[in-house]
Amino acid sequence: MYLTQGLHRALQRNPGMAALTHVGDAGVRRQTHAQMADGIARQAAALARRGIARGDRVALLAPNSDQLVRAILACWWLGAVACPLNIRWSTPELAHALQDSEASLLLVHESLRALAPADGPALAQLDALEDEGSALEPLPDTRTGGDALAAILYTGGTTGRSKGVMLSHANFWTASMTRGAELNNAPDSISLLVAPLFHVAGLGRLVGQLIVGGGCVTMAQFRPAAVIDAIEEHRIGDIVVVPSMLQSLLDDPAFTPGRVRSLTRIAFGAAPMPPDLLDRALEAWPHAEFFQAYGLTETAGAVCINLPSNHRPEARALGRLNSVGRAGLGAEIIIADDSGRELPRGQVGEVLARGPMVMQGYWRNPEATAAALREGWLRTGDAGRMLPDGHLFIVDRLKDMIISGGENVYCAEVEAALRSHPQVRQAAVIGVPDARWGEAVHAVVVLADDARADADELRAWCRERLAGYKCPRGISFLRELPLSAAGKVLKNVLRERLQA
Repeated sequence: MYLTQGLHRALQRNPGMAALTHVGDAGVRRQTHAQMADGIARQAAALARRGIARGDRVALLAPNSDQLVRAILACWWLGAVACPLNIRWSTPELAHALQDSEASLLLVHESLRALAPADGPALAQLDALEDEGSALEPLPDTRTGGDALAAILYTGGTTGRSKGVMLSHANFWTASMTRGAELNNAPDSISLLVAPLFHVAGLGRLVGQLIVGGGCVTMAQFRPAAVIDAIEEHRIGDIVVVPSMLQSLLDDPAFTPGRVRSLTRIAFGAAPMPPDLLDRALEAWPHAEFFQAYGLTETAGAVCINLPSNHRPEARALGRLNSVGRAGLGAEIIIADDSGRELPRGQVGEVLARGPMVMQGYWRNPEATAAALREGWLRTGDAGRMLPDGHLFIVDRLKDMIISGGENVYCAEVEAALRSHPQVRQAAVIGVPDARWGEAVHAVVVLADDARADADELRAWCRERLAGYKCPRGISFLRELPLSAAGKVLKNVLRERLQA
């Protein structure tokens, strides 16, 4: 159960298959399994020459590329711990993660070198380390695996300092098996890695392809026209998106169904999928499998999958479209009260998860680990409810829940009501201080092009669909919502803007 095992298997089965392709402004780079394995072994030798040993942390600051993939795998080949860092962070945020992880080395892409803290660890550019390795003898794979630490992934830090999530080889392997048991990838599948590799969605997808020996195409950023070109040219069959990315693809002038017909599997998550957007996507890809995956950084990937059959129009009557599915292979999920006791089906409580994919804890943070892990159960921080058949519905993030006049208001419910308005493209709901009610519901809305709906119209729309206390008392309009690199709305930024 070591994360380089799939590469050794691919070398036996299909060494000449295109394993890793990078599509960038400078052109296309392509490597077979044999070429990639040789480069990884030599780069591991270069890391060892710089004093990196098993268990040492190696930080990586780079956009998605073939170089970044090889560097992560070189860490695992050597037995080191990969710590990919968010490329959108500021220098002080990066400095915190580097100090916290006690990284021995920072591998950085040349375009981001200016972000590196001056007093950080030793630094090397990715291309320079590869050049150094090309002159060295390949290092044998240490085959480090099991409970050995594979990666430290830092959370977004929207409620305070980022925490380092400790994920082992077994964590990643099990999470991939959880997904693969429901929807396995063929060994000749090609997956587009455009979701950042410093997030678990991107890194977990890479692991899944490594395990089956499939191919990966990397892109540094999501640009709809370029993604459409890549899907067509490289016959990409699998992609992970958030709903806003899917909408951008469908809205792009370059989009035609014929150009993207190779896509047969589209996974989405991180935000609810508007039904009208799903209908457009189903029409564009009538042959493709659409499914929603639910998981956290702390679970190394998905613990639930809402199967493609629940997304087809004929299955809508079952009421499972907005579910995140049922517990996957190896995962246990319950809805619990504040004391951790399981609640009756249908009641709203906190989602708890347990299984071998759950993290080892937070790096150097025993207090946060103790708060998150209770008798083996991970407290997800999500509010949810479960049907008698085990289908899970996420109601909201507990920290985003608004208490107005003693009533619980789940932001996701209000956002869904707003998004159902034909002139609303996006909506985010937050709580703001209110002298009378404690908190008041405030909505931030992005209208569709040429739309003219105003606050009074949207409030009236909500009153027809929601209880009065759930309706927004205030509504602001923006051209676009602030999004994280994972495509999630940065509600902390919205709160700061409103306070200002």
